[in-house]
This record gives sequence, C-alpha cells and structure tokens, in this order.
Amino acid sequence: MTRTAIIAAMPGELKPLVRGWQHESRNGVDLWRWQFDQGEWLAACAGAGVEAATRAFAEAEKSGPITSVVSTGWAGALSIDLDPGHSYRVSGVIDARTGERFPISIISKDPWLVTSPRVAGHAEKQRLASSYGAGLVDMEASAVARLADARGIPFLCCKGISDGLSDQLPDLNSFISESGKFQILRFIVFVLVRPWHWPALMRMGENSKKAAQAIGESLLNILDEEGLIRKRNAYPNRKS
Repeated sequence: MTRTAIIAAMPGELKPLVRGWQHESRNGVDLWRWQFDQGEWLAACAGAGVEAATRAFAEAEKSGPITSVVSTGWAGALSIDLDPGHSYRVSGVIDARTGERFPISIISKDPWLVTSPRVAGHAEKQRLASSYGAGLVDMEASAVARLADARGIPFLCCKGISDGLSDQLPDLNSFISESGKFQILRFIVFVLVRPWHWPALMRMGENSKKAAQAIGESLLNILDEEGLIRKRNAYPNRKS
C-alpha cells in the first residue's frame, strides 16, 4: 500500500485539493485523507515553521509508514520571473539556518526554494535571493525534505506564490504564535487602523486564493499524472 503525505502550513493552502476528503484534527494538526485501491493520500498541516511541519509529518506517520512526501503551500517569490498566483515545482530546497541543500531534480529549469525561520519581507527577500540563488522562500520545506531524507523516501515540493518580490507587506512575524498558528484576529485589528496596507494585502489575498487553486491542480497532476487513480476511484468533485 502506498501512502503519500502532503505537508502544508495552513488549511487555506490545501482547501481546493482536499474538498471532499475525510477530515479530522489530532493534537493540533489538521488531517485530510482520501483512500483509493492501492493506497491513500494524506494531507496535514499544523502551522508555519519547521517545528510545525515536523509535528504534521509525525501525526501523518501515526497512521502507518509514509512511502513518499510532498511539501506544499504558499511561498514568496524571490525572482521577478515567478508570478504570484501561479504554482511551481521546486528543483531543490535550501535550509537558510544550516546551509543544507536537498536536491530534488539534478537537471531542471524549476526554481530552488530556501526555507527561512521567519516570514521574509522585501529586504530579506533581496538578501535571500542574492545569498542562495533561490527563486522561492517558505518556512517549512527544509524540515520535510530532511525527514524524507532520513527515511529514504521520495520527496517533492510544489509551491504557489502568494506575494511577489517587490510587494511591500506589513511584518507578519509578530502574528505567528510559538506553535506556528497565524493569529488572524490580532492581525485584523492591526490592519483595520492602517489602511495604507490594504491594497497590498488585498493583492496577496487574491494571489493566495489563485495559488491554492493552482497548487491543488498541480498536485493532482503530479500524484496521478494519467488521471487513472481519480477515474477509477470516484474522486470527489472539487467544483461543488
């Protein structure tokens, strides 16, 4: 039996993909599963950051051995050539804290991704792009890549861009709790009295919605390239 784990940070990143899947919450981790003839796809999210991604992976493993894993979700663009609202497969992942590199494809035109311990603002994006030559930045992928490497299982990464290289957003780091949860009510109060942030945040919201949809479509094409699993197993109607 094959079991593919799909690790993200936020439920909104997975929403278009997991519509119609079985859902449960355990130990602060949201889990969705869809079973088919010879296996299952199991999506999990516990919040932003490597610690949260590690918890999500561990919870997914409790149901049985994982045979492959995908890191997915929203990411920031480090290149003007990568468009917000689109999804991209990743050639490799870099851990900004340790410098470790986890190649996925030896020969590929797909961008590399660097995992940062903090949400990267405009200046930090410039620094990361210069230092690592990466095209994307997130907060979780290196943890998932490291766990896959330790277990000797295939690892893939597919990210959707929520914000572009030049986008000027407020500092989001203070709204992420120690457990990696985004404190939405605190953020709304903060934003309500700072209207100069509204245009950029509205763009990010629209781009995030488009990116989540693109992620879902890309992951289905990656996991079931010929569409045979979905056809044979009455895949849920995601448009309903």
